[in-house]
Amino acid sequence: PAPPPSHPLITHKGLRLFLAAFAAVLGNFNFGYALVYTSPVIPALETSNIPALKITRVEESWFGSVFTLGAAAGGLSAMLLNDRLGRKLSIMFSAVPSAVGYAFMGSAQGVWMLLLGRLLTGYAGGVTAASIPVYISEISHPGVRGALGSCPQIMAVLGSLVLYALGLKLSWRWLAVAGEVPVLTMIILLCFMPNSPRFLISKGKDDEAVGVLRWLRGANTDFRREFEQIKESVSRRISCAEIKDPFIYKPILIAVLMRFLQQLSGVTPILVYLQSIFQSTAVILVRGVRLASVLIAAVSMDKAGRKILLFVSGMSSPKFHSFLSQGANSCHGSWVRDWQGTFPFPTPYGPLLFPSSLPFLPPGYAMGWGPITWLLMSEILPLKARGVASGLCVLVSWLTAFALTRFFLLQDFGLEVPFLFFAVICAGNLLFTGCCVPETKGRSLEQIESYFRTGRRSFMRNHI
Repeated sequence: PAPPPSHPLITHKGLRLFLAAFAAVLGNFNFGYALVYTSPVIPALETSNIPALKITRVEESWFGSVFTLGAAAGGLSAMLLNDRLGRKLSIMFSAVPSAVGYAFMGSAQGVWMLLLGRLLTGYAGGVTAASIPVYISEISHPGVRGALGSCPQIMAVLGSLVLYALGLKLSWRWLAVAGEVPVLTMIILLCFMPNSPRFLISKGKDDEAVGVLRWLRGANTDFRREFEQIKESVSRRISCAEIKDPFIYKPILIAVLMRFLQQLSGVTPILVYLQSIFQSTAVILVRGVRLASVLIAAVSMDKAGRKILLFVSGMSSPKFHSFLSQGANSCHGSWVRDWQGTFPFPTPYGPLLFPSSLPFLPPGYAMGWGPITWLLMSEILPLKARGVASGLCVLVSWLTAFALTRFFLLQDFGLEVPFLFFAVICAGNLLFTGCCVPETKGRSLEQIESYFRTGRRSFMRNHI
């Protein structure tokens, strides 16, 4: 179909681009909402008056982790969907399992319905996690790609914050019903948004791609030059032999390792079981600070650059985990719930360390390893392999998250050992960032691919 016609209310330069990005990132809002759905629900199910819904510790671990297993399956299927249906239609497709999953959870008469609902919403989240960053990077120009690239993380954090706010007033069943609203809104808005011009060119729809670029950039911009640059890059076919070339496997390997290390930092089990670990006051504090941190990252990403924020993130996150590990040893106060009754080696400083450490993870993760790893994934992956490679990144990411989330509640070490492990991983992320991650600020996707193709660092410096 032709790109959406001009509308008298859509005349401001760049507004159409922001509208398309907003329609897409509603999928991330739903992802953040669904990911942490367990956090306020698990305490309610522990005291449920319905025997079939009264949840055990093992069932809690499955209730929290099965979402990530579904997300891994969604990432796997996105490897096919992104290149067959396109980025936009893949995002729209995710609405079907998401809506069905919320319906199962809202009408649940047994734990199996809750688990199935979590699996379906997780699958939808995996598809959107692989599709939305790629869609946004491919419709954006370099001047705003960093800011727009952080929008998925902003919306995911906002979605989780909205869930907690609604959880103060609504029962867990109505929380599932409320999750249908962003799903339906996303579907309606995306019906009026264009497809990715790079995907259209890859399918031989050049005229439609030119029309999309004109619609996104404006008739008075040099959109035809951008079209020619995209066409030259997309026209390169990747053969099986080329997979062995560094310009193909290096960016894919960097992207996969970023996603793997991000999950090993421990953020997913902390978010999924946040209210099982902390009391409500601490949960609201964590969510609020995290949202503020992502907004700061969005504003500064295109000015400070990606790597500097990753360094800030890597330096602050270990502080959080190490302080939290010490605080978990000794704190039994109002900030933390009793964790299997075991907090060995008490110290008089635990009650101070634990709440004072809370602000470190939200800014540490949300200013760097939260939004930037998704943005860099969509920027550095080879253009012709981007659909498949992004799905691979999501698959690795959520399989790692499943392993951590599944056993986080069942391990016998208390909280201090897992948090100490997370601190070591976050410290190692600093070395990985310095040695392996390129700076992509201010460069087009074609320029970034040329860097990996030629290995010319002078090229990278010339475009900062």
